[in-house]
Amino acid sequence: MTDKELFSAAVKAAENSYSPYSHFRVGAALMAADGRVFTGCNIENASYSLTNCAERTAVFKAVSEGIKNFKAIAIAGSSTKDFSKPCAPCGACLQVLSEFCGDDLVIILSNGWFKLSDFLPMKFSSDSLK
Repeated sequence: MTDKELFSAAVKAAENSYSPYSHFRVGAALMAADGRVFTGCNIENASYSLTNCAERTAVFKAVSEGIKNFKAIAIAGSSTKDFSKPCAPCGACLQVLSEFCGDDLVIILSNGWFKLSDFLPMKFSSDSLK
């Protein structure tokens, strides 16, 4: 799957967003090491702290299916139908991604691709507890 196809899958996932409060739809498409793709969308809640981001939805879907190795994630977000502006992952999503991915995980946004380490150069890990 190309970067463009993975990004298109993220845009399509955003169609399922439940975002009645922010009106900002986000979709994510997470490619596993074996090539399977897991999508997710943001799911808001009236109690804002219970909202779940698209990236974490995709990761949790994959992990619940026994998949824990990933190559890339595409993220698309917009309050309109135009997904041309980049929508970077939040810190919580970056930390969750870092649990299952190396620093070289590819993050595909509308303006190009980056590595996880570009966004989270000093991730928290269990090694930090030793």
